[in-house]
Amino acid sequence: MENAIVLYPSPAIGHLISMVELGKFILTHYPSFSIKILITPPPYNAGSTGPYINRVSATTSSITFHHLPPISLPLNISSHHHETLAFELLRLNNPNVHQAIASISNTCTVRALIMDFFCCPALSVGADLNIPAYFFFTSGAASLGAFFYMPFLHRSTNKSFKDLNSDLDIPGMPPIPSADMAKPILERNEKVYEDFLNASIQLPKSAGIIVNTFEWLEPRAIKAILDGHCVTEEPTPPVYCIGPLIASDNRSGSDDGGSNGCLTWLNSQPSRSVVFLCFGSLGLFSSEQLKEIAVGLERSGQRFLWVESEDGFVRAEEVEKRVCDLMDSEEGNSVRMQVLKMKAAAEVAMSEGGSSRVALSKLVESWTQG
Repeated sequence: MENAIVLYPSPAIGHLISMVELGKFILTHYPSFSIKILITPPPYNAGSTGPYINRVSATTSSITFHHLPPISLPLNISSHHHETLAFELLRLNNPNVHQAIASISNTCTVRALIMDFFCCPALSVGADLNIPAYFFFTSGAASLGAFFYMPFLHRSTNKSFKDLNSDLDIPGMPPIPSADMAKPILERNEKVYEDFLNASIQLPKSAGIIVNTFEWLEPRAIKAILDGHCVTEEPTPPVYCIGPLIASDNRSGSDDGGSNGCLTWLNSQPSRSVVFLCFGSLGLFSSEQLKEIAVGLERSGQRFLWVESEDGFVRAEEVEKRVCDLMDSEEGNSVRMQVLKMKAAAEVAMSEGGSSRVALSKLVESWTQG
């Protein structure tokens, strides 16, 4: 039977794209595998995935999608945080995941189950089916280290992060103001905090963590994790830094030519003259915040490409100042030079013998041993 890897993303389109890119990366260097991706229909708006799935299916035959049955969420669940909905949906999804992987196992040898952070309940599915379960963490090593360390921070205080009014010392990271922690975990007494805490506790129990980063980009954070400083109560699982994985085409499938139009415009601009703004895919701006950002960008006089986003309220003057600093100051030039160094280092990491390719080799070896 063929060897298969099962990928299990949460429903949002961004999570699916990341998983597909991981699947493509594996297939590029180990084409003997097949990739099976589990698709969970969300009972809430998580972005259209159908056109994207159809396009991948048409272009990459070794990636197949398995659509799971729909699930209804309890009526009393809070929708204040979309993360709460995702965690509950994926907890209830376990029987469907178990059935799907068991069915795939009838025709393939499933070597690994790889899931994203929100799919942590499926660790038990992997254990039940005797399949090693891994997490695919797309937010970088520093963020992974913070989540590894979250149980320790939780035990260290009875206050919410938003009320601590102090810096947090997380191994491998500079001091972080407690109020700057991720928005869903700022309030200790909310359900979403409990969900993230439980997920953080589950991370070390996996067969390993696959991270979309590379050693040169985050050496301090990666070293802190590998040295065991972030997981305090049990051994740190193997960590595989296999990035950067970048989608060659991340359109959701619309035919309006938006992405192509952006690229055409970008290619017509002078080299290194465009500011790119991207702050996340699920955020919504108030009309007042939209105006402030737009005014600040206009006042800066710089070319820009702005993607939908969400970070706290920012005044136009601050946007103008930051953009001008980046594009016109000596400090901004230093930042741009550093980015070019990172670009070159990323290419080395992904090349033959590079750190990310070596990490992928070790990951695949862990699947085929025995």
